[in-house]
Amino acid sequence: MEKLTLILTCAGCGKRAGFNQNKLLEKINGTPVVKKAFDAFYNLGVFSEFIVTTSKTDFDEFNRILDGKATIVIGGKTRAESVKNALHVATGDIVLIHDGARPFVTKKIILDCIESVKKYGSGITAIDSVNTISKIDNDGFITETVGKNNVIEIQTPQGFYLNDIKRAYAFDENSDFPDESSVYLKHIGKPHYVIGDKCNIKLTYKNDFTTPSVGLCQNYEFRSGVGFDCHKLVNNRPLILGGVKIEHDKGLLGHSDADALLHAITDAILSACALRDIGYYFPDTDAKFKDANSADLLKTALDLVNKQGFKIKTVSAVIMAERPKLKPYIDLMKENIANILSITPNDVGISATTLEGLGFVGREEGICASATAVICKI
Repeated sequence: MEKLTLILTCAGCGKRAGFNQNKLLEKINGTPVVKKAFDAFYNLGVFSEFIVTTSKTDFDEFNRILDGKATIVIGGKTRAESVKNALHVATGDIVLIHDGARPFVTKKIILDCIESVKKYGSGITAIDSVNTISKIDNDGFITETVGKNNVIEIQTPQGFYLNDIKRAYAFDENSDFPDESSVYLKHIGKPHYVIGDKCNIKLTYKNDFTTPSVGLCQNYEFRSGVGFDCHKLVNNRPLILGGVKIEHDKGLLGHSDADALLHAITDAILSACALRDIGYYFPDTDAKFKDANSADLLKTALDLVNKQGFKIKTVSAVIMAERPKLKPYIDLMKENIANILSITPNDVGISATTLEGLGFVGREEGICASATAVICKI
């Protein structure tokens, strides 16, 4: 099987964006642009090598954000110099080169690009131009109309066999090419066109980060999950719900701290990610979970969800208890849960109800909680 290498170009400073830092360190929905672009390739699980070009100034920060998953290479003054520096350390059979400023690249584009390389020797992502293209001189006068028929707008990724693109750059060691397709065209042959996507935009100016098209291009995948838990009320136990200690003459019985609310939420987020239930990951037969803080269990479950590439959007829960009255504790529970899940209290819905004296909850023999969670993958 041919080894795949990604080169993510991030060495520019993004002056045109007008930020006080590299534009790729700016965040979209809480995620740095560079991480969003990197994860689009990393999460596919088909690449064996990841190389990211950056400046000396941003080296440590990029290494931290990417958690050591990539080889960080110091780039040059131009894109061509940066790519050549990365090619020197690349070892894959096929290399895809992608702009770090294009964080909305799709799985389909990446896989199509790879297949094009295997079939034609190259894969250049592009979209058909819907506008008339013209050339101008230095004084701003139009000198030639190219038109819009058989005209494409080049995007990235651009894929090649590693030896071919290295050989192409070797012919013009000191030349500055705008992209890899141009140097390939000059020295190797006609590169093959792969259909891109209008949402595969390049973030160049500050308003590119806030334009409505960014919101439309984020390719959210939403999932929802449900969770439910009940525990028996007994004497000589603290009553803890949502990580908050509740004043009451009884508490919930369980192997851990028996926080029925956090257990239900834990099951809900695991369910949304199609993972196993709380008992699978934290069995009551394991002594290390004896009297465990359920907030710690929820944090561990959150890590499992994050590793699948998902983030929590909202959680909602209802607590079923005859007594005590939980209204005074609701806001504190919301805040506590929001902190654990790294969302806002406005993304946490909690209500409490009695069962009007019905069943074991109505007889004050136990407390139950039901929860739902919405997660998203970008």
